[in-house]
Amino acid sequence: MSAFDAKYEPSPWEPIAQEVERYERSGGSDPSDLVGEDWMILWTIGARSGNVRKTPLVRVTDGAGNYAIFGSMGGAPNNPQWVHNVRSRPIARVQDGAEVVDLAVREVDGDEKAEWWARGMAVWPDYDSYQAATDRVIPVFVLEPQG
Repeated sequence: MSAFDAKYEPSPWEPIAQEVERYERSGGSDPSDLVGEDWMILWTIGARSGNVRKTPLVRVTDGAGNYAIFGSMGGAPNNPQWVHNVRSRPIARVQDGAEVVDLAVREVDGDEKAEWWARGMAVWPDYDSYQAATDRVIPVFVLEPQG
């Protein structure tokens, strides 16, 4: 049994829940109102609830099965909730079109973060302005196949 067999708890913020529904209905072919055309759904396990949480995010990949997720939240002063979830339980599931894959999660810094940041900027150029808008350091996590 997978941790992702737990009950799905939609986001209490309606735009997020609606975007997840849009993605699942269209298989990711409809563009997101929040994160554009190049997007995916991140599944995490709630740190407190143990429930599955789903979040639409910009799709950043190296083309070799690894993804990066950016805790930007548009430059808000706090991290998005999913950051707490992956720090508490460093596993994730990604829905990338028709593909659904379980991945290990690790936070990156230094040169590795800089490489992923550049990949992210190529897809979503607002990351730099998000970082400039907040005093916190936006965390970056790499998701990679387990084992």
